[in-house]
Amino acid sequence: MTEPFWQKKTLTEMTPEEWESLCDGCGRCCLNKVIDADTEEVHTTAIACRLLDLETCQCKQYKHRRKFVDDCIKFTPKTMHEHLVWLPDSCAYNLLYHGYDLPEWHPLVTGDPNSVHEAGFSVRGKGMVSEEELPDPSEWFDYIIRVK
Repeated sequence: MTEPFWQKKTLTEMTPEEWESLCDGCGRCCLNKVIDADTEEVHTTAIACRLLDLETCQCKQYKHRRKFVDDCIKFTPKTMHEHLVWLPDSCAYNLLYHGYDLPEWHPLVTGDPNSVHEAGFSVRGKGMVSEEELPDPSEWFDYIIRVK
């Protein structure tokens, strides 16, 4: 049996296609974050980016997202270390960066793109709201959630 690419390559050795395939489609990185001014701690909110489709957990404008959301972060192998704070602990990029393997529910492991939803690791059905419903970021502190 051939060893999966994510077990034999570093993140920087992966092809662009391999890199993109690591995304499990959970949508959790697309939940807006707030930063505590006193502690600089980053908190995840139940408020999704306006481009996130809450049913499919996919970006509605993925290829052009930065044209619509100027602060959308583009993770690359070279810049990832700067942006890890924005990723959930269960994220494949975060796990592999820290030397862990993919979880058993990851679509690359199961071969099923719905496994992330079935395992409960996506935002699908979790009662998230779009930032279009709450456009004032000063209100977002009331929507902090715990996501690990």
